[in-house]
Amino acid sequence: MRDLVMGALPELRVHPVEKWVRATAGDAVVVSSRAARLVWEPRRVVAAYAVPREDVAGELVPHATPTETAGQEHPFSLDEGGPPVLDPRTPFSAHSCPGAPLTIRTPDGDLPGAAFAPVDPDLAGYVVLDWKAFTQWYEEDEPVMGHPRDPFDRIDCLRSSRRVAISAEDAVLADSTRSTWLFETPLLVRYYIPREDVAMELLEPSSLHTVCAYKGRASYWSARVGDRVLSNIAWTYEQALHDAVPVQDMVAFFTERLDLTVDGVARPRPVTPWSDRAPG
Repeated sequence: MRDLVMGALPELRVHPVEKWVRATAGDAVVVSSRAARLVWEPRRVVAAYAVPREDVAGELVPHATPTETAGQEHPFSLDEGGPPVLDPRTPFSAHSCPGAPLTIRTPDGDLPGAAFAPVDPDLAGYVVLDWKAFTQWYEEDEPVMGHPRDPFDRIDCLRSSRRVAISAEDAVLADSTRSTWLFETPLLVRYYIPREDVAMELLEPSSLHTVCAYKGRASYWSARVGDRVLSNIAWTYEQALHDAVPVQDMVAFFTERLDLTVDGVARPRPVTPWSDRAPG
């Protein structure tokens, strides 16, 4: 299945949804559609919404985008040896299929380059929309953060009595037999540890916050180990969305940069986009 999904990455992929999709700019509703489609441009792992042109409350006008400012791609592999995909940091303006960038002109001001009309028969009459150009998105009456939720991704949160120990050099950061394992398609498993089983005295709150469409808003911690500071090495969801409620207030670590044992057996450090850098 992984090979099948990865094999489709070079293609433009389209999937209709039955959700009522809306987006605001400031206090004004600019997008309201009951005929939205999810669109993955080639090599992108995160989808965007496309809606019929008539579902956009504004004039769609050509957006002049010089090549040098069209947007910088950030390729990476989801795992070691995997095909290169476009990092979510890759801006909307870095389009990977033919089409025309458009500005949405509204009575309250322009949204420059916030729409894109791909050259594709399955998207005739549709425009793909830049998530970040809008103030708030809704699926039905529920606010959505981060990006559209992918119907082919899911989260499982499973309690485990296996002993999970996480350390940096000789400092034990967590040691627990009551962790919750979070399985998220297509990412590696994450181990969420109750704070009582975490060496919280070694952790310092960070100013970093990130957003996940499925789990919510994450707050980060750095670890001080001897003379070293491991920046943004751990995170927690203090107000988790419904899929992630079982791990609310628990602490997870980037095991790509730490030592992990499960039931006393060392596990190799996985290679992911976060192996050599902090999130954000």
